[in-house]
Parts: sequence; C-alpha cells; structure tokens
Amino acid sequence: MRLLVLQHCPVTPVGLVGERAVERSAELVILFPHDGDQVPATMAGFGGLIVLGGPMHAGDDEGYPAFASILALIRECGQARVPVLGLCLGAQLIARAFGQRVYRFGGLEVGYPTVHLTAAGRTDPLFQGLEPEQRIMQMHEDSFDLPRESALLMRNDACENQAFRIGASIYGIQAHPEVTRKDARNFPRDCWAAMTQHFGDHAEAVEQRVLSEVDTYFDAGAYFCRTITDRWLDLVDASRGTHSS
Repeated sequence: MRLLVLQHCPVTPVGLVGERAVERSAELVILFPHDGDQVPATMAGFGGLIVLGGPMHAGDDEGYPAFASILALIRECGQARVPVLGLCLGAQLIARAFGQRVYRFGGLEVGYPTVHLTAAGRTDPLFQGLEPEQRIMQMHEDSFDLPRESALLMRNDACENQAFRIGASIYGIQAHPEVTRKDARNFPRDCWAAMTQHFGDHAEAVEQRVLSEVDTYFDAGAYFCRTITDRWLDLVDASRGTHSS
C-alpha cells in the first residue's frame, strides 16, 4: 500500500494516522506543496491520498498557489474513486474541490469539544460502533459549506459540519484526530497568534484549559483515530483490489 501525504506545515504532521499506516505496512510519500514539492496530476502509483491540516486559510489561493493543484488532485481522486482522508484544512480543501465555499466562522475552536455522530455517522463504515459523542482535538478558524453530494457524519454547535463523506471513500474531518500527545500539547503555542487574536489576555487561560483536556481526553481521541484510520486503510485495500481487477 502506497499513500500520498500532502503536509502543509511542519507542526501538522501525519502523526497517529501515519503511525498506524506504517504499522499496516503502508509506504508514505510525504510532499510539502508550499515548499516547492510538485503535486502530481494523478494518483498513479498511489492507493490513497491524505491531506493534512495547517494554519493557512483554505481560500487563500494568492498566498498559497499550490492549492490549485491540490484541489485538482482531490477532484481527480473523486473521478478515479481513489480514497481520500482530509483533516482540518484537508477537509476544507475537499469541500472547495467539490464546489463549496470556505469561510471564517467567527471564532477559534481549540481543544477537545464534544462532537456528535449523526444518524448517517452511526452507520458509516468509518464511524459505526463508536461512541455517539466524541472528544477530538480541534484547532481551526475556518468552516465550510457541506458538499451537496456528501453525507454529514459528525456535528457540534460551534461548527455544524465536523465530518462528511463523499461517495464511498472520500472523507473530510474538521478536527485533528491525528495529533500525537506532544503535538496536541504544543498546538496552542504553535498557533499563538490566533490564540491571542481571539482570546486576548485570556489566551494563557485557554491554553491551560487545552492542556488539561489533553490529559483527560487524549487516549480516547487516539483510540478514535486508530479505529477510523484502520477502517479507511481497509477502504484503500479494497479500492486497490477493485482497480486491479
């Protein structure tokens, strides 16, 4: 199994998703599109695409011209029925690739807020059998409109569209389930400019709340991540079998 990973910045690596993929004998090819790595036009030679998070606004094509090639590759995956897993910014780019807008939702969702599985989520191949309420690491200012052909799988009151599926195997997740414990603890300082912009003098108090939530919820979040990663990798395996037959 060979997977293409698009990483947007150093502080948002593939983390637990990558660890589980390697445990499953996957080969990860990690590209940094904003540092000059060329995004391929097709997924030839790859079984699946993982698009990671990052601090950039998903609609900032002028600041990040590589977005155009990333969007084109996501659309190519849809046409070729290649599985895609988009995390945070990756989910937003999937929404854009399928014709929807991305926008600042007016706040900063950070830490481990509760998210709820929808009725569709409770029967989805990735999420079925999981607890209907999850606590998963978040760090985002953007939200997006739900692609018309998608199923909403997770939601909460801060941002309605927390996870969705297009077709059989294209998934967008607004949260950061992939974070390691170290990355989760570092997130507030890694995004300190956004923290101070939204919380001002209360930023340090919010940071302490996040650190406490990491201690409380990380293990359950890691279990969630390993479970959905395994199931997504199963879709990659099944897709490879279909394409080779």
